[in-house]
Amino acid sequence: MKYLDEYRNAEATRRLADAIGQRVTRQWNLMEVCGGQTHAIVRFGLDEMLPDEVTLIHGPGCPVCVTPIEMIDKAIAIAARQSVIFCSYGDMLRVPGSEKDLLTVKSEGGDIRVVYSPMDAVSLAQRNPDRQVVFFSIGFETTAPANVMAVVQAERLGLKNYSTLVSHVLVPPALRAVLDSDQNLVQGFLAAGHVCAVMGNKQYLPIARQYKTPIVVTGFEPVDILQGIYMCILQLEEGRADVENQYARVVRTDGNPVAREQIERVFCTVSRKWRGIGEIPNSGWALRDSYAQFDADRRFHVEHIRAEEPRHCIAGQVLQGHKKPHECPAFGNQCTPDSPLGAPMVSAEGACSAYFRYRRRRKGER
Repeated sequence: MKYLDEYRNAEATRRLADAIGQRVTRQWNLMEVCGGQTHAIVRFGLDEMLPDEVTLIHGPGCPVCVTPIEMIDKAIAIAARQSVIFCSYGDMLRVPGSEKDLLTVKSEGGDIRVVYSPMDAVSLAQRNPDRQVVFFSIGFETTAPANVMAVVQAERLGLKNYSTLVSHVLVPPALRAVLDSDQNLVQGFLAAGHVCAVMGNKQYLPIARQYKTPIVVTGFEPVDILQGIYMCILQLEEGRADVENQYARVVRTDGNPVAREQIERVFCTVSRKWRGIGEIPNSGWALRDSYAQFDADRRFHVEHIRAEEPRHCIAGQVLQGHKKPHECPAFGNQCTPDSPLGAPMVSAEGACSAYFRYRRRRKGER
C-alpha cells in the first residue's frame, strides 16, 4: 500500500535516525505515551536505531493495561449473571482479575460476546429484549465518541436493557502523574495522534508550560515516530518546551469539535484508579447522572467491589516507565501471553506483549 510504504520507507527512516544522531549533544529521555507507538518502536527496532544519548521510556497509554483489577472483577460479576449478555472487545477477555478472567467466565457458561463496536451491543439489545446487554466501555479519549454514541442511540431507541460498564481514562492527568513522580526521568513526550484527533492538542499546552517539558504529537508508523523524536530533541537542545504536531495529516488544534460536544453531553470527569498506578485525580470519565439508567455499575450494584493489585507483578512500574518489561523476574517464564500475570502481557498494545513478541523472536528465543 502506497500510504503505508510512504511512512515505512527504510531510507527515510535511516535519514531521520542519522539526523537525530547529528543533532543530539547530551542524554535525553523521551516517553512515548501510547502502546501503539511502543509496538511500532519495538517491532521495527526504532529504539535500536537511535544514538545512545536518546532513551525511549514506555508510557501508560495502553487502555487494556491500565484498566484496574477491580473493574475486571466488576465485569466478571456482571458477566456471570444468567440474564446478561456481556459484550467486550476481544483483548479484555484474558486480562486477569483477582481470581479469574472473562474467558474463564465464558467457559463456565457466561454469555460473553466479542464485538467490534459498541453499536453491535446496541443491536444485540434490540434483538434480545428479554436479556440485559452490557458493553464494557474501556479506553482513552480515542474510543469515547463511539461509546457515547451507543448510549445516545440506546436512549433514542428507548432501550431499557442496554447499559455500559465505563472505565474511560484520560491522557493529560496521566502525564502529570508521571512528571510529578519522585522517580520521573522523562524530559519529553511523544503524544498519541489518535487521542489528539478527537481532543486536539491544546490540552497539552498547560503541561508543557508548567513542567517545561516538550510534547510532540505523532502518528504510529516508523517515519512518524522518528520525525516526532527529532522534533522533540530539537526542542530540548534549544531549551524550548512547546506542543508540536507531527501528525498534521490527521490532528487539528481543536480536534473534533462535534465528538467533543457529544462526550461533554454524556460524560463527566471523575477520578479513576489505574492498574498498578493507583488513583489519579480527574483522570477519567463516567456517565452523567442524566444517563444513570445506562450505567451498569449502578444497575447491577457492583460499585462496592474493590481489589488489591498483585505484588508479584510489576505492571505499574512498566506502565510508568520505571522499568522495562524484560527487567521483570517473571517475564517470559511465569508471565507469558498464554499465562499472564498482568495486563501488559495480554494487550495488543501492552509493552510486555511487544517485548515478548518481537524482542524474543529477534534474539532467536523460543
